[in-house]
Amino acid sequence: MRKVLTFLLVVCWLILPDPSLTYAKKRDPKIQKAISNALTFLAREQRRQGYWEANGGQYRVAMTALAGNALLAEGSTTTRGKYAKNIKNAVDYLLEMSQSSGLIGYKNDYHYTYGHGYSMVFLSQVYGEEEDSQRREELKRVLIKAVEFCAGAQTTRGGWGYVSAKDGNDFDEGSTCITQVQGLRACRNAGIPVDKKIIDRAKKYIADCTTQDGGVQYSIRGGGARPAITAAASAALFNAGEYDSDQLKNMLEYCRKNIWPGGNTNRYFGHWHYAHFYYAQVMYRGDTKNWEKYIKDIGQQIIRKQSASGAWMEGHVGPVYTTAINATILQLDKGYLPIYQK
Repeated sequence: MRKVLTFLLVVCWLILPDPSLTYAKKRDPKIQKAISNALTFLAREQRRQGYWEANGGQYRVAMTALAGNALLAEGSTTTRGKYAKNIKNAVDYLLEMSQSSGLIGYKNDYHYTYGHGYSMVFLSQVYGEEEDSQRREELKRVLIKAVEFCAGAQTTRGGWGYVSAKDGNDFDEGSTCITQVQGLRACRNAGIPVDKKIIDRAKKYIADCTTQDGGVQYSIRGGGARPAITAAASAALFNAGEYDSDQLKNMLEYCRKNIWPGGNTNRYFGHWHYAHFYYAQVMYRGDTKNWEKYIKDIGQQIIRKQSASGAWMEGHVGPVYTTAINATILQLDKGYLPIYQK
């Protein structure tokens, strides 16, 4: 029986199209080159211990998960591909950073929920492709604990803050909420148990932050609608299983007016890369009619600002952050990462 299954897998591998080949045929060669240069930069910037870091040595966990995800999007895994060693080292580092509490990170990072959420996404994508049974069990154990920590870190209003509800006096805000929702959904997609009540409470929190015009505010306390958080919240609702609600439609209309009206716009605003990191996911999954136009336009805007080193230098967080985000945007339709797929 095993021989028959092996034969069928080999046949499928031979006859099914490689998504990267389909991608390569239709993508602008300049974008292909930009991606290659960006990933070369990221591989070069990885520290010997397996991590990446932002300016000033900050946010090692978050940067490692984001950079690792960008390399996964290329098609490499922990055992195969050009960046296999880099990805494996990143996984090793994040597994080492998993605490007994379930937190992936360290408490002296005053924004540790970002790293925790991004790590859940990255490690769950690795878990889905991991072939070594012992390694799979280790990843499963860490992800189960990570989900438990995430549930305990949720505030009374259903959101998350920069740290857990207990550590942050029940403070919450929109951007960290999105990272947790996407991390939870990625874990659930990979087969890790996630209580639906956690997601339902998060969806209500996002609804409570949404203004009449569809924009999402910084937090439930107010602060005015922000394009970047609205884009991220839209992606979070997609990940939470919302596709046709009136709330999501209003949010997408707000994004259409304020983020990408179309027609080769050069509209820049605060947290531009962060906004398009999430809005690209929304466009790819929910607006197939305009996806090609969008990625062509945004792709051209992105590659115009790439430095000779392969990195993007904009923003105060640092080149690893911006380069990992841009490389992921440009590779979404390669189709290698399940969390970003339709």
